[in-house]
Amino acid sequence: MKVTQHIEAAKGETLFSFEIIPPQKGKSIQELYDNIDPLMEFKPPFIDVTTSREEFIYVDKGNGLLEKKLTRMRPGTLGICASIKHKYNVDTVPHVLCGGFTKEETEYLLVDCHYLGIDNVMALRGDAMKDEQSFVPKLGGNDFAVDLVKQINQLNCGKYLHEVMDVDNKANFCIGVAGYPEKHLESPSLISDLKRLKEKVEAGADYVVTQMFFDNAKYFEFVAKAREMGITVPIIPGIKPIAVQRHLQVLPQIFRIDLPEDLIHAVDQCKNNADIRQVGIEWAIQQSLELKAAGVPVLHYYSMGKSENIKQIASKVF
Repeated sequence: MKVTQHIEAAKGETLFSFEIIPPQKGKSIQELYDNIDPLMEFKPPFIDVTTSREEFIYVDKGNGLLEKKLTRMRPGTLGICASIKHKYNVDTVPHVLCGGFTKEETEYLLVDCHYLGIDNVMALRGDAMKDEQSFVPKLGGNDFAVDLVKQINQLNCGKYLHEVMDVDNKANFCIGVAGYPEKHLESPSLISDLKRLKEKVEAGADYVVTQMFFDNAKYFEFVAKAREMGITVPIIPGIKPIAVQRHLQVLPQIFRIDLPEDLIHAVDQCKNNADIRQVGIEWAIQQSLELKAAGVPVLHYYSMGKSENIKQIASKVF
């Protein structure tokens, strides 16, 4: 079932969803299940599963020599989506990236998704690799998220990369894209960023999930400006609770977001990470309650595969 169909069926009720990351290679999927189990009582209609960029590692070849190798430390997105769908009877949303994938590899992934009965995909450009100063698309890959959306939409129309086929079982993916209430870090302005978002919607995107934010006013302003620009698809707020002291430095640095002074002050008053974690939970609860009261379609939580704090938040909101 499509994300947009879940929203329509809810008839104005705010839904609960969350996002997980695949375990590192060699780790069991059971830990992921153990963190999903406590959240199923809130009846998520869908669960997002991230896809990691490839990265370089250095393998010791002996005699002081190192060999540079390209690898993915967290593969398995599609397998996890299929496993979760089977185990919990819930829809899953694999993240599909431009970075690190050719258009052919993307097409094969989408075909596999279709065979597995996966109805939704999140189309993202992806971040730059760790050793790159800026994003560099893979040779033969999509340059931007809008190009990826176009490819997915073309497949929905039965048009494959190198031929138009007479198909009797077309894909019909519901396409999600990212939105940035405080603008994408590479965009010169919020309005410029919204223009890029509108291009993705016009190319076939069906809904938007926002990057994390900690000031609801930024989300409401973002939605208002998007509507003024003619973007009418659902815009789902993404929520991440603060959990440790370093989040005050890391989150603004990586995501180019502002943290409210009240939140910074509350964290600075904490004596340990347990206190900080509780501040993060309380802040996210208040965010969530205000957003729910405003009638947002879904509250989407960035869980990073851990469920304890998300469960505490959801228990007060749903």
